[in-house]
Amino acid sequence: MDLKARAESLKRDVPAVFMALKHPQTPWYAKLSGLLTLCYALSPVDLIPDFIPVIGYLDDLIILPALVALTIHWIPPQVLSLCRSQSEELWQHGKPKKWLYAIPFFLIWLLLIFLLARFIFRHFLAIGRLQPSL
Repeated sequence: MDLKARAESLKRDVPAVFMALKHPQTPWYAKLSGLLTLCYALSPVDLIPDFIPVIGYLDDLIILPALVALTIHWIPPQVLSLCRSQSEELWQHGKPKKWLYAIPFFLIWLLLIFLLARFIFRHFLAIGRLQPSL
């Protein structure tokens, strides 16, 4: 199988994997692997930052497909087959829009920005109070 066909197959399998994670016959370690893959895929923080030329996109081209392939390997074949057929039916009418899954990441980034702003604000206020007045 060539690289392009493999990429297309992987692209079709992602919704099926997501559905398989909810299936009761999927083992816990496959669910954990899928959850870690999903978190890594949706996280704005990469192992290698994207602003680094060429190397920055390697994690998206190597790590994510490897994590998806590992998760697929651990899902029982009958469960994956059922989820593939269900996902094909679902996606025939267009890509489902579920912005709900982005909310936790948005909230985490909002919290980090708040904590950073609070730290900077307190730090500069502390410096301003420690300087002797003229």
